Amino acid sequence: MNAVELKNVSFSYDGFERNVLNNVNFYLKYGEVSLLSGHSGEGKSTILALICGIIPNVTPGNLYGDILIDGENVKGKKMSEICRKVGVVLQNADSQIVQKYVEDEIAFGCENFAFSQQKTAAQISRVCKIMKLDGTCQTRTLSGGQKQRLITASALATCQRILILDEPLANLDIEGADLLMNTLRTLAKAGYAVLVVEHRLDMVLPYVDSVWNIASGLLNKVEDKQKYLYSQALTIDDGAFSRGDGEVLMSVRNVGFSSGGKSILSDVSFELKRGERLLLLGENGCGKTTLLRLIARLCSPASGNIIQNIDRSFGRKKHGKKWFRRVGIVYQNPNYQLFMPTVEKEVAFNAISSEYAEKMLNIFEIDGLRNRHPQSLSEGQKRRVSIAATAAGNPELLLLDEPTVGQDYSGLLSLVKVLNELHNSSKNTIISVTHDMRCADALCDHAVWLKDGKVFCEGGKELAREYFFGDSLKERHFSNQSDI
Repeated sequence: MNAVELKNVSFSYDGFERNVLNNVNFYLKYGEVSLLSGHSGEGKSTILALICGIIPNVTPGNLYGDILIDGENVKGKKMSEICRKVGVVLQNADSQIVQKYVEDEIAFGCENFAFSQQKTAAQISRVCKIMKLDGTCQTRTLSGGQKQRLITASALATCQRILILDEPLANLDIEGADLLMNTLRTLAKAGYAVLVVEHRLDMVLPYVDSVWNIASGLLNKVEDKQKYLYSQALTIDDGAFSRGDGEVLMSVRNVGFSSGGKSILSDVSFELKRGERLLLLGENGCGKTTLLRLIARLCSPASGNIIQNIDRSFGRKKHGKKWFRRVGIVYQNPNYQLFMPTVEKEVAFNAISSEYAEKMLNIFEIDGLRNRHPQSLSEGQKRRVSIAATAAGNPELLLLDEPTVGQDYSGLLSLVKVLNELHNSSKNTIISVTHDMRCADALCDHAVWLKDGKVFCEGGKELAREYFFGDSLKERHFSNQSDI
């Protein structure tokens, strides 16, 4: 018996005539890890929403065909009944975290399943060990990657034998990605059925048993994994960009920052030159996003200072609209900055002109989405809209926190190409945080590697290559199978 089956399933969302899925057939077996792949907006998240009952219980639409979970048709069943069998890890970690502390968040699902106190405590200890989490930490202090590990741990704790994960590697560093995929591989060997939606094919293909590709509403099984990977191969030519004209745009001097009694950054120092592309490297929780927020003046250092040469009239305080016309920031979670009723209005809101807003809609390939509500888009589309809206202001300094999350290979190629073309034409300065080895090299002139809240080392492109592809990578790979 298959864990999941879709039989002749078609679906369209309310208010849209076009089907997202057309007569789709699919199966997921116990004992296997399967990958669902395809371009952004093709319907991958829709399939996951159908399997876990979000569609049609929460999100309405026109649904035809049969969906079987553990051999049983789910038609007419409540989402709570389906989730007794299906554990879900969705794209947006923040939308799933409701408790103040890590251990309480993991306990929340266990308590809903009426686990005893003893079993709940045992599950918290087990999954914290697997996912390398501290149960006493406050959830608001976690990095994006740590939050991703937390929602995965919460799904593992409730012991459903069918697991579906939507872009679980999105914000994970190399070690975290390896840890998660090893864990899923071991769970499958123990009889679980695991379905992963992921764009980072090079990271997941070694761990999966089967691959399904969705395109134009049709779903097909891929027979040759290696050939499929090669067909999606990404080659980025970032052109000849200068490391800057020598003028220092910003000096970070002995900066420290703490939150919730925990030190996040300590004695961080480096210089950012005007016109260069700085890449911040480091594992989850090392302080990269916090450093971006300090540079953007969304918060202030506890020690040290950041001296900027953007406009001396701004002084040392936090700033408003005038500052953020010169400094643009793209958050790790695009939902935090998408608030207008349409994509067109979102991009136009901060644009330097209506003509420049139109240019952003076109070069970021979101013109066809101009009348859509930003919150109705896929996560990959939301990311492109948030970057386009920020770039429309033509900021002098552009801060990008995980800009390529949710992008398939062709989308990644076009996105990085556009960012570099804008960099070349506007002579802006870019600081990026990414765990995506596919594009790090092409977003880097200067790299700063953070470790345990401090600058571990500093260099050029060669440092990015060492971080992702060097001998040190071998030391980060490990198996966690004995803990499951």
